[in-house]
Amino acid sequence: MRIGKQDNAVTGISTSDAHSITVRGLDLCDEVIGQWDFTSYFWLLVTGQRPSETQRSLADATLCAIAEHGLVPSVVTARMTLAAGPEAWQGAVAAGLLGCGSVILGSADLAGQFLAQTIARAADEGLSDQDAAVAGIKALRAEKKAVPGFGHPQHSEGDPRALKLLALAAEKGVVGRHIEMLHAVRDAMPEAIGRPLPINVNGAIPAVLLDAGFPLAALKGIALLARTASLIGHLNEEQERPIGFIMGGAAADRIDFEG
Repeated sequence: MRIGKQDNAVTGISTSDAHSITVRGLDLCDEVIGQWDFTSYFWLLVTGQRPSETQRSLADATLCAIAEHGLVPSVVTARMTLAAGPEAWQGAVAAGLLGCGSVILGSADLAGQFLAQTIARAADEGLSDQDAAVAGIKALRAEKKAVPGFGHPQHSEGDPRALKLLALAAEKGVVGRHIEMLHAVRDAMPEAIGRPLPINVNGAIPAVLLDAGFPLAALKGIALLARTASLIGHLNEEQERPIGFIMGGAAADRIDFEG
C-alpha cells in the first residue's frame, strides 16, 4: 500500500561505503572529526551550509541559553522516569523531551512562526511594524492564545537570557526583520493587551536565529538539542544523588485528594 508521496526518494545528508562516511559532502573522518566543533556541525547537518563565525557563535549562545533552567517539568519527568526504570536512559531522555510544547520549551517555534506571520502581514497589508504587531496580538487574544515569546513567571522585569542574546546579536550586527518585529511586538503590548510584557528567552531565540539565517522549520530542534544535553546531566546526577522518588513523594504530599 502506498501512503503519501513517493516520488522524491533522495537524501542530501549522508551516505557511506566500505571505506568512508560522507556527511553533507564532507568526509566525516578526514574533514569533520577533530576539525569541527559540534555547534558548527549541527548547523551543517540542518542547513547543508558551513556557518559563518557569527552564525556559529549565535547558535552556540542560544543552545547554552535554553539548555538548563532548574527542575522544570522536562527535567522532573526525566529524573522520575529514570528512578522508576534505571536501565532505561533513552526512555528517560525521551520522556523529558516529549513535553516540549506550546507552554514550556517548545514555544520558541511558535514565537518564530508568529514573528514570520507578523512580518508577512506588515508587508502584505502595507502596515507599519507597530500596527502589524497590534493586529497580530489581538488576533491571538481573540482566540484566547498567549503571545509566544513574551512574559515569564519568574523574570517579570525581563528574562536575562533574552536580554543577553539580543545584546549579542546587536554586537555582531545581526539585527534584521525578526528582531525588529520582536521589539515592535514588545512595544505594542500596552496598546494591544493593556499592559507590558517582557521578551522571554523563547522570543529572543527565534528572532536571533532567524535573522542569522537558521531555518524556521527547524527552530524546535534548538530546544530539543539543548535540553537533551541538560537531561543527560540531570540523569547522571540522578544516578549519583537520586531525587526522583523524593519529587514523586513531594507531589503526593502537595496535592490534596478530592472525590
